[in-house]
Amino acid sequence: MRFTATELKQLAQKKFRQQAPWFLAEGEHLISELTRASVSNPELCNSLLLVDENYTGELPSGFGVQTIKSGIMARISDTKTPQGVIACVPKSALPRSVTPPDSGKSIPAVYLYQVQDPGNLGTILRTLAWFGQYQCLLSPDSVDPFNGKCVRASMGAIYHVPVETQVEPATLSERFSRIACLDMRGDPMSSADFRRADCLVFGNEARGLPEWLADNQHCQRFTIPGSGNIESLNLASVLNMAIYERNR
Repeated sequence: MRFTATELKQLAQKKFRQQAPWFLAEGEHLISELTRASVSNPELCNSLLLVDENYTGELPSGFGVQTIKSGIMARISDTKTPQGVIACVPKSALPRSVTPPDSGKSIPAVYLYQVQDPGNLGTILRTLAWFGQYQCLLSPDSVDPFNGKCVRASMGAIYHVPVETQVEPATLSERFSRIACLDMRGDPMSSADFRRADCLVFGNEARGLPEWLADNQHCQRFTIPGSGNIESLNLASVLNMAIYERNR
């Protein structure tokens, strides 16, 4: 498959990117991680490498290659100093959240309510990929997981973590039996009940969780005890500690 200049420019725009079956993964590191991920997931080999006409680096084998003009590369690049190589990755090749037949169980999930910072989301995906066996669910009005900054911040985790978008909060209790909400008020996160939760819910970076969500009858509140010297923690930091504690 080959892309026209117009199609490539559209892939770099949010309104087209959300509808397109492809997303862009820019830079040599993300392509190196794509190569590694394709060993266990051969569908990723359907990715296409877009290469600047002046690029002199070594390209991995196993992928299609399309050479493009430097001007087009500059238009679709999301960085100030493009490295000259971008992968077009099919979304259909990414891992999906699948409930094992007749098990009545699903992959443990992290649910993010209206997360806005693409760097935060990318860092969260990186944490989930490190520990493995987690899926990431995003509420409506959350940042696009295929945003260029998010993909780069994930450092390749986007290839490993199942991500589901537009998940309404009301559907969580239908899918999970034990829901834990991370909140400023609640039981200590060291509680055994926390480690039994199969869905961890986190709020928006600035506003946290709305009361109506945290008060859901299936949701138990948990918190990270602190000194009280500052008002809150960074979302990605909270999630890092929560996932570590759940797996401890």
